[in-house]
Amino acid sequence: MSGVRQNGIAAGRISPAALSENFSDAYPPFSAHEALVAADRCYFCYDAPCITACPTEIDIPLFIRQIQAGNPEGAAKTILKQNILGGMCARVCPTETLCEEACVREAAEGQPVDIGALQRFATDTVMDKGDHPFTRAEPTGKIVAVIGAGPAGLACAHRLAMHGHNVVVVDARKKPGGLNEYGIASYKTVNDFAQAEVEWLLKIGGIRIETGSELGKDYTLGEIREDYDAVFLGMGLSGVNDLGLEGADERVDDAVDFIATLRQTKDLAALPIGRRVVVIGGGMTAVDAAVQSKLLGAEDVTIVYRRGQERMSASEVEQDHATTSGVRIKCHAMPRRAVAGGVEFEYTEDGPDGLRGTGETFVLEADQVFRAIGQTYEGWHGKSVLELERGKIRVDLEGRTSLSGVWAGGDCAFGGEDLTVTAVAEGRDAAESINRALMG
Repeated sequence: MSGVRQNGIAAGRISPAALSENFSDAYPPFSAHEALVAADRCYFCYDAPCITACPTEIDIPLFIRQIQAGNPEGAAKTILKQNILGGMCARVCPTETLCEEACVREAAEGQPVDIGALQRFATDTVMDKGDHPFTRAEPTGKIVAVIGAGPAGLACAHRLAMHGHNVVVVDARKKPGGLNEYGIASYKTVNDFAQAEVEWLLKIGGIRIETGSELGKDYTLGEIREDYDAVFLGMGLSGVNDLGLEGADERVDDAVDFIATLRQTKDLAALPIGRRVVVIGGGMTAVDAAVQSKLLGAEDVTIVYRRGQERMSASEVEQDHATTSGVRIKCHAMPRRAVAGGVEFEYTEDGPDGLRGTGETFVLEADQVFRAIGQTYEGWHGKSVLELERGKIRVDLEGRTSLSGVWAGGDCAFGGEDLTVTAVAEGRDAAESINRALMG
């Protein structure tokens, strides 16, 4: 198919039928029989290392035993009482570096129990039925503001609602979900799952979501503090680190913006993509942008990372998924400048004094370049009122900030890994701290 071409970037590189196939569920769910077979492999360890490896500390042996016993609904409740976004985490959590890496089967045989797939089987069973396994406590009369409708904010809001508090969740975007809605590869969360999960979560009651209102632009933190009994900040990171690429101008796009646009596009055939695409970075965002570029019809896609492949923050499973999708990974190279028709890179090497360039350069031809080198704050920052650490909000072990009555969690808070499952844990734990503070 032909498309409108601008500077080597065109829409409609492949047929709608091929696009539909490319963006179908990359990891299809277990059938009931497959779930039983997988559950039978669990040793049901008494002191299970997989529990410790899970940021939300789900009782994994218990929920797998419940599946084995033919009770997926009970398994789902075991999961969801620790991780209310267990359905999404089952799809996007890097289980290969968390619970499954710690699995005794992995150590003994090199093949762990399929914990993530079993978690999806259980949570999907409950969500497909429309059931919500939790009820609210008696109303407390307290009202809490949650800034950001991403994983941390939603987890915090749900736990607060369970305790009987009323919650108002305010988000800058048009739709709730945060990273789950805007920042994850489409083939991992098909059938608008992020929104379905939000709607299911809201069945607890007591939560109102307001979208299209941004902290620092439409209201201030001071105003929110005056109007609510407590505040939780979970707005993530809105900025992208600067590439520092000479002559880049507008020729380098943000990978996070590309992924967000793709996730909100109804007609993928209308989404332009380059014939030759270069993605600079080594994390999950870089992999998601690169693989989806290939699925949209890009012929030559390369991820370029400044260090060795073993240092990439994207897991081996994600890296393998990229290469089997036709993406090339080139390491030990850092961008120097944009040139006509591509990007000039310099080879690097790690030494006693850290990373340095070797002086040897090469050029990668590219119609389209994406940067995926991490996110940061932009805009309000809260520098005048909140203590920061390395550009993020400083919090204690319960998520309390330097301001009385204000908690924070997720990507905007310092500490922990920038993962959906970690954000859920931080939002949940902050809610417990807020509840203790409100109830004396």
